[in-house]
Amino acid sequence: MRVDVLTLFPEMFEGVFNSSILKKAKEAEKVSYGVTNFREYSDNKHQSVDDYPYGGGAGMVLKPQPIFDAVDDLQTKSGTKPKVILMCPQGERYNQKKAEELAKEEHLIFICGHYEGYDERIREHLATDEISIGDYVLTGGELGAMVVIDSVVRLLPGVLGSEASHVNDSFSTGLLEHPHYTRPADFRGMKVPATLTSGNHAHIDEWREKESLKRTLERRPDLLENYPLTNKQQKLLNDLQKNK
Repeated sequence: MRVDVLTLFPEMFEGVFNSSILKKAKEAEKVSYGVTNFREYSDNKHQSVDDYPYGGGAGMVLKPQPIFDAVDDLQTKSGTKPKVILMCPQGERYNQKKAEELAKEEHLIFICGHYEGYDERIREHLATDEISIGDYVLTGGELGAMVVIDSVVRLLPGVLGSEASHVNDSFSTGLLEHPHYTRPADFRGMKVPATLTSGNHAHIDEWREKESLKRTLERRPDLLENYPLTNKQQKLLNDLQKNK
């Protein structure tokens, strides 16, 4: 996969792309990154990328020309038809399903806005997707783009040590993940559930399924509204609700 970022602050991505899983993915040649300051594409001598909004109002608006030209150049160089993702608080709320969809793409271009907003023509005629990572406003789109890129790259085949590592992640199955424990079995009097140390894998699987349902019911009951429960899961859920 090729990941390109258009931003006015390219230095923000240096540590992110050169650390942890994102760095390992690059070293393993599973992904390549490009960070472009779209100010370099400005066609005026002052290299300005924003202007006052038509009709008046507070703040400045990003002009279409530098961003359109930057995307055109990246697309020409790659020879691909990329997904062009606008990071925007008005976009669809990001979730694991969207991460899985983006992980199937060959080329992603992220546009990180700043100032008051974008010229609407960027949204209407250039972006293929608009993404928001939550119902709040950040100074710019950079931090949101980092979140999305991290969540996508870890899903690429061969990036994580085990292909099973992300399969049972919270939200990947539609439910929150079950609790995890490691050694020691008794830490300051706090003990690991006996089922997990029993060696009985059938019982362990059943415990994990029940705990996943329990945690989802307690913390994100909204996820259960459209979740296709099996007969077994429905019975477990009924028992949990009775004892709630």
